[in-house]
Amino acid sequence: MDDSGIPHLLRKVRIFTLGELVRWLACSTPTARRRLKQWNAFTSYNCNGRYYALPDVPEFDGNGLWGCRGAFFSRHGNLRQTVAHLVGASPAGLTSAEIGETLGLEPRSFLSHFANCSALHRERRGRGFVWFAGDETVRRRQRRVREETPPESAPLSDAEAVPLLVELIRDPGAGPERLAGVLRSKVPRLSPQLIEDFLRFHGLEEKKGASNRPRC
Repeated sequence: MDDSGIPHLLRKVRIFTLGELVRWLACSTPTARRRLKQWNAFTSYNCNGRYYALPDVPEFDGNGLWGCRGAFFSRHGNLRQTVAHLVGASPAGLTSAEIGETLGLEPRSFLSHFANCSALHRERRGRGFVWFAGDETVRRRQRRVREETPPESAPLSDAEAVPLLVELIRDPGAGPERLAGVLRSKVPRLSPQLIEDFLRFHGLEEKKGASNRPRC
């Protein structure tokens, strides 16, 4: 294929591997890597960095993330840089579960590798971890916000979320008010607002199990 048509092809396929680029360019692997650098291509932060996308292809969400056919990309760089940005930008830090949910990854599969990252600070809270910014000034502010958050407005714990999810599966058409009433005996602090926040955070407002991260 004529090299001049390659960028058009790459935009059409959206994401591609190094092997595919080598084949389409009919060139060596080092040459293909130089092209990727010249194009400032994005590298996926999952799938072992196997996928690439030209810089004008991703449709990043408010967190600077984009997913396409199971490959996730970040405008902030690699996985470590992305986690550091998300945590640093969070008013009250992020739990491991919140980081995993935002990135679309299982947190146990990667967060343990970041325990000694200077841009992050991990603290055990209850049965899990909360991640704060490595910068001490930012970290103090995040801690203060988290500690001042009223318990009744704190995000649902896993134990509290399970009955809600079970009820959603049983009655997918139920609204927040109805769910709060049905589950009051199991989760006393559950309110319509907490349910709305939970559904919004997990992208369940319109379709159960659907992610709100832009995809191709």
